[in-house]
Amino acid sequence: MTDSTHAGGRAGRPEIPTRLVVHALVRTDGTVDADQLYTVAGLLGMSDQQIRLCVKRLVAEGRFTQEGRGRKATLRALAEVTGSLAPDAAYVRHAYRQDAGLAPWDGTWHLFAFAVPEARRTARDALRERLLHLGAAPVQNGLYVTANSVTEVVEAHARHLGVIDTLTRLTTTDLRIGDIAEPRALAAALWPLADIAQRHDRLAAFAETCLAELAEGGLSGAGRLTMAVELAAQFTTAMEPDPLLPPELLPRPWPGTRARRLAAACWNHLRENHPPGDTHTPAVFALYSDTMAPAQDQAPL
Repeated sequence: MTDSTHAGGRAGRPEIPTRLVVHALVRTDGTVDADQLYTVAGLLGMSDQQIRLCVKRLVAEGRFTQEGRGRKATLRALAEVTGSLAPDAAYVRHAYRQDAGLAPWDGTWHLFAFAVPEARRTARDALRERLLHLGAAPVQNGLYVTANSVTEVVEAHARHLGVIDTLTRLTTTDLRIGDIAEPRALAAALWPLADIAQRHDRLAAFAETCLAELAEGGLSGAGRLTMAVELAAQFTTAMEPDPLLPPELLPRPWPGTRARRLAAACWNHLRENHPPGDTHTPAVFALYSDTMAPAQDQAPL
């Protein structure tokens, strides 16, 4: 099996790649304890052979070094890996600010249009992917819209790709697509809100299961780490396709708000035994503790 093989585990969570487990267990000092890695992977239903193959590939790719063998080994990360564990931190913080009513919509739509020649297809595709990643929706060929102010980010990416000369950007408070002009109706027409809501419902259900287990107590240290890995994967699955539309454009109640609240409650419980200053604390705890800080303490997107 390859390192992209997925394993089973706690019901209601997405499949987890083996290398994500390795990344999740990188401690703040940049190391991974192999014994802890094999134990957590086993609780996720992964075999020792899967982990050995995954580690071998990560070392071959120059992402980690390995000292020792088997469960007595120590891995050391040679590159930043936390980006694979969660959506962009500023993006998550903005979601929590929206949930807290601290990022009201000003009624402005932000539109981007580009016509990059076929000879620069790679740059064109990269610009389109960046817009989609930022939550923009296609209106028609080469035209995208979002309710969030991301113009500076898009411009910077277009400059980096060398296609800023092809990019047109504008704002409007009077967007109409066919006969649709009402903002909530436009949002429903442009974004797959039902699919996004279902992902958040799954996150909420998983988080509720975790909270119930945590309330019962008795989870081992490895069990808590396993839950953290699963929660990180589930959170990312729910958040990455979410355009973070302003609450003014979403159905009420919006399940994303509840799902994020429950996820934050889980992290508050899970990090209790993992002090942020401890070099043996997995970096995933520091990452989520930072991004899920109280919304009023966070800067706008």
